[in-house]
Amino acid sequence: MREPDQTWWSAAELAEAALPDLPGTKRKVNEMAKRDGWDVVKGKVRRRKAKGGGLEYHWTVLPMRARLKLSRQAGDPTPSAEKEPVSSADAWSVYAQVKDNAKEEAQRRFKALKSVDALVRAGLTRYNATDEVAKDIGVSARTIWNWHDFVIGVPADDWLPYLVPRHQVAKRKSRKAEIDPEFFKMVKSAYLSPSQPPLTACYDWTCDWAMKEGIPIPPIHQVRRHYKAAVSKPTEIYWRKGSEALRRFYPHQTRDKSAMVPLECVQGDYHKFDVFVAWPGEEKPVRVQAVFFSDVYSGKVLTYRLDTTANSHTVQVAFGDLVESYGIPQACLLDNGREFAAKAMTGGTPTRFRFKITDEDIPGLLTLMGVEVMWATPYSGQSKPIERAFRDLCDRIAKHPAFEGAYTGHKVDAKPDNYASRAIPLEDFRKVVEREVAKHNARPDRRSPVAMGKSFNEVFNAAYKTSPIRKATEEQRRLWLLRAEGVRANSKNGAVSLYKSDYWSEWAYRIAGQKVVVRFDPDDLYEGVEIYDLDGAYLGFLGLQVEGPFRSVEGAKNFNSKRNSYARAERRLAKAERELSAAQIAARLDASGADAQPDDLPEADILRLPTPHPAAPRARRHQPSIDQVEAEERAEAQITRLAERRAAADASKEEDEEDPRVRFERAQAFETAQDEGHALTPEQAAWLTDYQLSSEYRGFARMARAIGKTEQDRSST
Repeated sequence: MREPDQTWWSAAELAEAALPDLPGTKRKVNEMAKRDGWDVVKGKVRRRKAKGGGLEYHWTVLPMRARLKLSRQAGDPTPSAEKEPVSSADAWSVYAQVKDNAKEEAQRRFKALKSVDALVRAGLTRYNATDEVAKDIGVSARTIWNWHDFVIGVPADDWLPYLVPRHQVAKRKSRKAEIDPEFFKMVKSAYLSPSQPPLTACYDWTCDWAMKEGIPIPPIHQVRRHYKAAVSKPTEIYWRKGSEALRRFYPHQTRDKSAMVPLECVQGDYHKFDVFVAWPGEEKPVRVQAVFFSDVYSGKVLTYRLDTTANSHTVQVAFGDLVESYGIPQACLLDNGREFAAKAMTGGTPTRFRFKITDEDIPGLLTLMGVEVMWATPYSGQSKPIERAFRDLCDRIAKHPAFEGAYTGHKVDAKPDNYASRAIPLEDFRKVVEREVAKHNARPDRRSPVAMGKSFNEVFNAAYKTSPIRKATEEQRRLWLLRAEGVRANSKNGAVSLYKSDYWSEWAYRIAGQKVVVRFDPDDLYEGVEIYDLDGAYLGFLGLQVEGPFRSVEGAKNFNSKRNSYARAERRLAKAERELSAAQIAARLDASGADAQPDDLPEADILRLPTPHPAAPRARRHQPSIDQVEAEERAEAQITRLAERRAAADASKEEDEEDPRVRFERAQAFETAQDEGHALTPEQAAWLTDYQLSSEYRGFARMARAIGKTEQDRSST
């Protein structure tokens, strides 16, 4: 066995050399030396003279395979040349993966080699330069030569990754105990279940099966460690918690709003308050629902409306409040619920998939106003920023001290002890909501990237002044009012009754007795209603007829004053409309000189036959009785009916005797005349219209088309 070039080795050098049967760390080498008694073998151990001290061991105390490798390397100046070359990219990739202590050691070696090169350039030989640097850093010259061997043929810029200690990058044998594949397969399959059983239960079930099959059973800590190494977290989430949990596991997207402007996009959603409210007309207290619209850019709550249920009508008038107060938004982010996807709101929108889409859909409010509709992802609170505002409103409204005893709790199993002990009157509830919404908008120190310490009001108002805002026209303002179709106006004066209230204006006589469409605001019926005809044309405005107190003299005076003013105005209009007096009309008729011409009396086609009378005394023949008169009248009526039936039968017989083909040819002649621009007489046009609706005409028309097609086919062949 040849003696190696380096005969004395420190524990750190042995760990770095990565020799067979030797540990890869300095601590483990020292433990092995103490365990095997290297430090007590006479002549085989000595104190290290270099910097840092410690012990050095003779190479003969090393395990046999380690000594054989050192012997084979003896006299070989480049033992690493036999290894496959490592590319620069792979070396840097390994360098990025090692720990910081390995990187620090590589940097120490890099500085040593650079110092050697510097001394060589100063005039020393490489051997002398290596000895000087070795003494300076406290290592042997052979160690520096080994470092130099690592970078032979490598550019100086890439030396650093090649100088990483070999034991840090060498692939070590796994010392983990092997687990039977079938055992692990059963544990893993049982654990990856939607029922989410614990791993201990899955392990026990598998042990029962493995004992019968004779499969070795590993300890549970090895199974747990093997599972964590083999199964990824997303796989576990998918099988145990489902697809939705896996989707939520993906990091959420933070959307930037700093480049937006007010009303560039608004958002709407419903919120159900956890408060019992005494709603007018409802027997039991209800949990009020409110539709809110807020500005996406600033977060300000713009408008809201209260109701007992989530419905499209409330959404419609709440959006109308937004347009009336602030302007028409460019886009609207909506929840995918029925109340928002109703045709009254989003009919005609291309991306509206909540209901069946047809070409005959009535355009909704947002579609008519040119607002782009955006749909939020269902069951995704992150897609609707307004959910953050709902959390504040829930804490500050539902739990308000004024609602003590009416709070319901946020879920069924969280009811307070005083559950349903009282109900809040609607007006009191409305006042608290209005006050807390105003506080929500005015609260300072908002931490959003857009607010930066300001309130929602300040952010919105500052940008609203310089933003292009679209305002609604008078016709657009009527679009968001609710519709009541088929309401019949009073046949006398045209007044319209709605919710036990009467609406009337001076022009209403034009719709007297007609069915009309009424548009109104359900929360403000005192403002009057807008009237449309059934075809959608706007007719006018009707004001509310306010009832007066029975004993109020002032109310009676006001009513009489209005009625007298109306009568005077109408009398002036009536006098202006009659431009000719009766005397002027009579004078014009006398001046015309037109004499009355006798009517041409037609010859009677039916003559009444004399009715025979029974014999009667001569003295009473000139005074017929009442029974005789009634009998004569019945006879005359019967004769008239018989004559009419005979005439109708003769006309029908004449028509039936006419050839059907002749009637069809006559209809074709009339149709040709119409196509050429000739006018038909009213009788001809009426006859043609009735005949075209008959089965005889349709049959001849189908036969004519079939014959024409057959002749065309023959001519083409």
